[in-house]
Amino acid sequence: MPEESLVQSGRTFEPGEIEEICATVELFPRLARHELALTLCEHLEWTTASGSPKVTACLGLLEKLEARGRVQVQAARPYRLSARAERRHGERTDPPSQRLEGRFSDLGEVRLEMVSGRGQTELWNEYVERYHYLGYRKPFGCPLRYFVLAELGLVGCVLVAGAAKAVGRRDRWIGWSHAARMKHLPWVVNNTRFLILPWVRVRHLASHVLGQLQRRVRVDFLDRWGYRPVLLETFVDPQRFQGTCYRAAGWIELGETTGSGLARPGCTYTTTPKRIFVRPLVAEFRQRLCTGPPEQEERR
Repeated sequence: MPEESLVQSGRTFEPGEIEEICATVELFPRLARHELALTLCEHLEWTTASGSPKVTACLGLLEKLEARGRVQVQAARPYRLSARAERRHGERTDPPSQRLEGRFSDLGEVRLEMVSGRGQTELWNEYVERYHYLGYRKPFGCPLRYFVLAELGLVGCVLVAGAAKAVGRRDRWIGWSHAARMKHLPWVVNNTRFLILPWVRVRHLASHVLGQLQRRVRVDFLDRWGYRPVLLETFVDPQRFQGTCYRAAGWIELGETTGSGLARPGCTYTTTPKRIFVRPLVAEFRQRLCTGPPEQEERR
């Protein structure tokens, strides 16, 4: 019997779109219900009039799909602090009395420390909200937060999370068909936040951090999320940055985005063009992204 369409909060989901939703749920089996709803809202561009994700509506959609036996989702996690509460600025993130300047060698050992636990996560969120020009936004997909630590203390924050759903230049460079992109998108992860704290002025620090990130992110994803990505991406605003540290770390510049989002009937939006940078994590990344990462190699 053919699949029927499904209506939720005034939006009709046709059978093909329902199949994509079910495939996304299957690809992220470890995401709890709320995080999964945020991921789906991002992929579906399902937002309220104010631009916030329609999480409640998406949770209702998941319940309907569960009732049909199409998906199985983890139970809801205990209530956590709201984004508003997380964004309070306390003394713990105040700038130090002195700037940190000098040679890279003066920093001593620089390392990435993966963030874990509620307390560390809220502290990371506060630093990013306070000092990154984009502020803090709840990441979608499977996120990994890092603190950047030197012997003298904290010098930065890094986030990798879900990749952009569709980017023409990136997708053509990979050689993706629509079906391959929908199936293998989780094996691309996005460096969505990269913050060197504003009182830190040390040459080569940023490229060194990126080098560490690309060497360890596959192992960290395997430990935290049970699979290993094969490609890193990021988007750089040319009105603010040139992407010098990404080039120094061996990332490849693909050009610029068009500045327009995914087209949907009756819904359009624009943004400023961003420079696209990518960093392969394995030599055969195209084969794995186009024909599929072998389960025994890329999943736990």
